[in-house]
Amino acid sequence: MYLRIMEIHPWSIRSTKLEKEHKRLQESLTSLGNGYMGMRGNFEETYTGDSHLGTYIGGVWFPDKTRVGWWKNGYPKYFGKAINALNYSKVAIYVDGQEVDLGKHAPTDFVLELDMHSGVLHRQFTLFGVQFRISKFLSVAQKELALIRWDITATDGKTHKVRIDAVIDADVKNEDANYEEKFWQVLARDVAADRGSIATQTVANPFGVDQFIVNAEQTFAGDFTATGHDSSDWRVTNRFEAEVGAAPKTFEKRVIITTSRDYDGLAAVQKAGRDLSAKISGQNHADLLAAHEAGWKQRWDIADVVISGNDEAQQGIRFNLFQLFATYYGEDARLNIGPKGFTGEKYGGATYWDTEAYAVPLYLALAEPNVTRNLLKYRHNQLPQAQHNARQQGLAGALYPMVTFTGVECHNEWEITFEEIHRNGAIPYAIYNYTNYTGDDSYLAKEGLEVLVEVSRFWADRVHYSKRHGKYMIHGVTGPNEYENNINNNWYTNTLAAWVLDYTREALAKYPRPDLNVSAAELEKWADISANMYRPH
Repeated sequence: MYLRIMEIHPWSIRSTKLEKEHKRLQESLTSLGNGYMGMRGNFEETYTGDSHLGTYIGGVWFPDKTRVGWWKNGYPKYFGKAINALNYSKVAIYVDGQEVDLGKHAPTDFVLELDMHSGVLHRQFTLFGVQFRISKFLSVAQKELALIRWDITATDGKTHKVRIDAVIDADVKNEDANYEEKFWQVLARDVAADRGSIATQTVANPFGVDQFIVNAEQTFAGDFTATGHDSSDWRVTNRFEAEVGAAPKTFEKRVIITTSRDYDGLAAVQKAGRDLSAKISGQNHADLLAAHEAGWKQRWDIADVVISGNDEAQQGIRFNLFQLFATYYGEDARLNIGPKGFTGEKYGGATYWDTEAYAVPLYLALAEPNVTRNLLKYRHNQLPQAQHNARQQGLAGALYPMVTFTGVECHNEWEITFEEIHRNGAIPYAIYNYTNYTGDDSYLAKEGLEVLVEVSRFWADRVHYSKRHGKYMIHGVTGPNEYENNINNNWYTNTLAAWVLDYTREALAKYPRPDLNVSAAELEKWADISANMYRPH
């Protein structure tokens, strides 16, 4: 038996029931992302029922000593994690002075639907005699843009006064924070009749990790009239009102998110937000939506997998593809694929070896080659940090991390950090897969060999020779299934290490690299290790 709270449909995730008991699951299933940022399927208006508010920015993270039972002293000193960023979709809605809160008041005609083909989340409900139809998307055409639109109509033959307070709220936290610790501070606030902005920065940390600035700039369009604005320590608010009758009234909240990952310093981050807001101000909702939908169509034209006769399976495969493409589509070589994408905080939103082992083959088959090539560049760019990781274990070469944002290991479980070293075979295997699948060997010949040689040097230093058996062995490891820790000679790990040594030698023979200073003696040693690696049966 399994829990199903959403209807079966080939292209959508849909429900006509407000799942108060399973609201968090419903939010996860209807999350949105465009690679640059993402958010859970939270209600924009006030909801006093159980919910997990979550908004995340790719590459924005914090080094934290997370509240977990397995924390141990030693290297590394922190666990890196993506942190909940400012809530830029927030509104408070009032109908004739009564606040809309589906946690307190039961709506009629409720519909929640994620259209996976277009990447748009739709919602509908009626309360206090007024129907609200809401659509939301994070643009894949303009990565910094989040656009939310309300179409509001009276359904009871009356005219109602509807007020919308559009809020940017920086008073957010992570659910796994220590003692309600906050990771953000407000640097600047600015609000006027037709716009509002707030700039936040991650708080200082004792680990030398950069602090990130995130700025949200909100502007508006539609039939509502601006009636006021205000700000407080943690938020800015723009207030709008309209008389709503049988003819629909629209309200749009357009938010531009800019960060210090792309702009240097607070002033530049803020200016970029204002400039991009001005750029989209001349475009109507239909044009902005069409550009976004065209981007998703292009992805599906390449990637769609059609399963005939089984709508449940069809929905499932498209949902998985949608989540992957919403998380990462290769536009930024500084980013990677967090295990839960933009659906929540579990696994810290960090990079794992799963990218190379499981995701790369899919992207090779279902996206343009540059998407995968940027994943390979990500690892090459972090080669110095992988070398640092190896030195932390007293070993030569490079050891790629189990968990990372920067290339430096940030997972403190010793049986993972020190023992689950098979991850150091996944990165070379991704290079092999890319080269083999695309026929493009330019990466292998240059950046790829730089990675392969350093990884091979790690393996050559990590093995030891057993005179009794006449074999090379690798002791004290955890295999990829993680069933057993601190074991000797895991078959998968030993076999993958030998394969890396062979692949590196073959690549060097085909594409000589004297600049990498691989001696004949070193090549001979690698060959000996591979030929005499112990493989338990």
